[in-house]
Amino acid sequence: MKEGTARLAWLDALRGLAALAVALHHAAYHYTPALRREITAWFDPGLYGVMVFFLVSGYIIPASLERSRSPGRFWVGRAFRIYPLLLVALAALLLIAATGVQPLRPAVADPGWTAVLAHLTMLQDLTAVPNALNVLWTLSYEMAFYLLVAALFAVGLHLRSAAIATGLAGASVAAVGLFGVLPAAALSDAVGVTPVVTGTALMMAVAVGCAFSRRPRVRTVGPVLGGLLAAGLLVVNGRVPAWEGLVIIAVMFTGTAIHRARHGGARVRTAVLASGAVLVAALATGLWTLGGWGLPDAVVLDLRRAWASSLLLAAVTFAAGLALSGHRMPRWLTGLGVVSYSVYLLHPVLLVAADGLFGRPDGDSPVLLAVFLAVLLPASVLTQRLVERPGRRLGRRLARRLPSVEASARPAGAEVERRVPAG
Repeated sequence: MKEGTARLAWLDALRGLAALAVALHHAAYHYTPALRREITAWFDPGLYGVMVFFLVSGYIIPASLERSRSPGRFWVGRAFRIYPLLLVALAALLLIAATGVQPLRPAVADPGWTAVLAHLTMLQDLTAVPNALNVLWTLSYEMAFYLLVAALFAVGLHLRSAAIATGLAGASVAAVGLFGVLPAAALSDAVGVTPVVTGTALMMAVAVGCAFSRRPRVRTVGPVLGGLLAAGLLVVNGRVPAWEGLVIIAVMFTGTAIHRARHGGARVRTAVLASGAVLVAALATGLWTLGGWGLPDAVVLDLRRAWASSLLLAAVTFAAGLALSGHRMPRWLTGLGVVSYSVYLLHPVLLVAADGLFGRPDGDSPVLLAVFLAVLLPASVLTQRLVERPGRRLGRRLARRLPSVEASARPAGAEVERRVPAG
């Protein structure tokens, strides 16, 4: 059986669309800047793509943890899903800089051990460390979500996804009032980046390490510590304001609530109300706060319009995918979904290399944009086969050696979707 046949096609299709949207968004900045400015005045493809990704992660990640019945298996699976390609992408970026093709961005030109440690935790965007690649900020929120989900699982609150999503939506609205009182990266500014990164790495090591303990109390205390770490960083130390980080996590728990409703673990009405609350809160907070900083009114209008349209289209896209989940998806789209993580991580690396080797065109060049995609997609297929697939296989072999641990509660329908992929 080929890899991908055991995956849900509609989720792969959504991943494929999301990855392509993000890659085109960034590539257009290099090859069709004028067209990009016209589009982003109304719609932000990058924001749209990552919000679809967050919904998909929210839908499948908690189900993966609950199905495995083992926090240790969950963390092993996550590590071997994410880190192999991440390390390859970062190594390629360093090689590009070392060979003189293109220097690193000034913000990361002298990374030091603090930046390396922050990137190893994947929480660099929540510890005031510049991202080595511009797309890595989303992985910080993915990791924060993993820590929160593991904590909820450990204390038996993992079934309350709709209530959590709604609560986070309300918290994001409340956080708008702290916009001027609690600036981004407040903790790192107060005590320093290095202490925050060091403390984060230690707390995360304890949280994840405790998941492998045979003692139930240790398996509870560790994940709770990780959940508190994630919540604290989201509220007081994100690169973006607290309301925006809370919106992102609320969107992910919305995906979880939808999964539960679909498989009998919650009422459909509850999930619909929670989804509506999150969408309204996300729209309201963004429209209220985006575009300050002394920007011209026209720019402010563009930012707010793009925020609203991107969120709405992401919600519609996910709903459409869910509605079509029983239908056959186009093979090219599901294939793109299989390599979506490679597309997501490789495209900024290729853009950096292309800038150094060939420079950028003077004006819009759709031909160069097409050439870039023609190089990116085969390269993504290659890294998926040579890096991602072996990493996931190794992770599955190691995870099978770990004992399962019964959760305090399991959602109805948890066994219905055995084909849900681990990531």
